[in-house]
Amino acid sequence: MTKPLLILLGPTAVGKTDISILSAKVLEGEIISADSMQVYKYMDIGTAKPTLEEMNGVKHHLIDIVYPDEEFSVAVFRNLAGDCIDNILLKDKLPIVSGGTGLYINSLSHNLDFTHIISDQEYRDSLQKLAEQYGNPYIHNMLKEVDIESFNRLHENDTRRIIRALEVFKHTGNTITKFQNESKNKAIDFELCMIGLTMDRHKLYDRINLRVDKMIKNGLIEEVEKLLNMGYSNNLTSMQGLGYKEIVSYLSGEYSLDGAVELLKQNTRHFAKRQLTWFRREERIHWINLDNFKTMDDAVKNITDYVAGKFNLI
Repeated sequence: MTKPLLILLGPTAVGKTDISILSAKVLEGEIISADSMQVYKYMDIGTAKPTLEEMNGVKHHLIDIVYPDEEFSVAVFRNLAGDCIDNILLKDKLPIVSGGTGLYINSLSHNLDFTHIISDQEYRDSLQKLAEQYGNPYIHNMLKEVDIESFNRLHENDTRRIIRALEVFKHTGNTITKFQNESKNKAIDFELCMIGLTMDRHKLYDRINLRVDKMIKNGLIEEVEKLLNMGYSNNLTSMQGLGYKEIVSYLSGEYSLDGAVELLKQNTRHFAKRQLTWFRREERIHWINLDNFKTMDDAVKNITDYVAGKFNLI
């Protein structure tokens, strides 16, 4: 018997947090975060984590579960999310995955499994040294020679995934893209309902700019300073996330504050564009244009009515 699973996705700043919480109240669900940054402790403002008050009594999972210097991968996410889904269903509640990390969502919707692929820390370290010595574009171009699709998909600064793709090819002779494509043909464990949130691009970009300004006002600079003072290196994967690497650049004197803030806004807008490009390839997504509704409550009613019909909850 397949397990019902609602996946609520969309670009950053589109309103996933508020809508997922309101939808969970109506549908009697619990939320599983599919955000690769919200897993980290102490990183609250820059990741736009919902506060306890904003959660409004809805239980959230996979937030604040690892320290900033701990490894966290899509395979770990898939295993933890699977356990959360089972536990939520045992309580006769609806599991709702909400987030914008495409690979995390794909691990559930396509049953991705990289656990059989060899792990080679020595090779990873050698690639990291090459990136540090010659710059990120160097290893990005190495990927171009063996996996053009991953090369086109991954930004040159996404060194962790570039290294992973090169590692997969080194030990299997096949591209990570091939494994991902093959996984799409495997049966999945869930009866899926995938809802995508979107809005006018210019309106989304305005929301992104306002969100960044709010983060600065709420203490993002102080949050990054605290992390650095706690001993967390700016070279960590977690500290390379949006909002953290830009503020580190300001604190190190590479940028003025205005320059770092503008860079963060620009990088976040580019990230949102890449998210939309990623999600648009998924044909199972039912898209909801939030511009078509006068209020958020109207949008939530449309979403919850659709989901209730899909899962025969009416």
